[in-house]
Amino acid sequence: MALQAKLTSEKAGTEERSVLDRLIALIEEDGIDVGDRLPPELDLAQRLGVGRSTIREVLKSWQSMGIVTRNKGAGTTLAAEVSRRSIHVPLTLRLEAESLIRTHAVRRPLEIEAVRLATRNASDKQRMVILARMAELMATFEAGEEDWRPADHRFHAAIHEATGNPLFLQIIWQIHHAFHDVYQTPFGQPKLGEATIPMHRPLAEAIAAGNEDEAARITAQILDRVETEVREIMERGE
Repeated sequence: MALQAKLTSEKAGTEERSVLDRLIALIEEDGIDVGDRLPPELDLAQRLGVGRSTIREVLKSWQSMGIVTRNKGAGTTLAAEVSRRSIHVPLTLRLEAESLIRTHAVRRPLEIEAVRLATRNASDKQRMVILARMAELMATFEAGEEDWRPADHRFHAAIHEATGNPLFLQIIWQIHHAFHDVYQTPFGQPKLGEATIPMHRPLAEAIAAGNEDEAARITAQILDRVETEVREIMERGE
């Protein structure tokens, strides 16, 4: 069952990437620039050979990432460049990279402030939960046999819950899912950000010890490392 679910997810990701490739090519072929309106959803669906609901979901996700703006009655307007800049970098790769970097720019101050608040406000029980989630994450990562991302999500959720403000959890995960609704596996690499996992141990320990500045510093390092990895992938054109 797990294998079947994985294969289904991979197939869905491939199909979504194909739709994105064709949509970006259409925008490029039609000479649609930033500020221009896209064709209506029905026209896009017919030209790309997909259902209108598929186009609607892609455009909604692009809206969340700032690639387009959508106004009822005014249609969909391109808000970020998606035309080819370099023959060496696949168009979808560059779009994924720029979208992820944009989401990180918004997420960064929220994550750092959330860690500061969690360090300051966490109860003894919440600190124990954060350490337990860290141990679970490290065990999964070091085993090398399972996807560590669910454990990573639980670890960060424990931090967000410890802030005492549920809006941090809601807003950060809305930003996270806005990107992953379209790009389930960024750049076709499910292990993006894996190099940062060992840094989560000292992060949890700093929170548990009440060392706010150290926890914020490590969080910034984690975010910096992920962004660097995204830029390196883009430069290599993988």
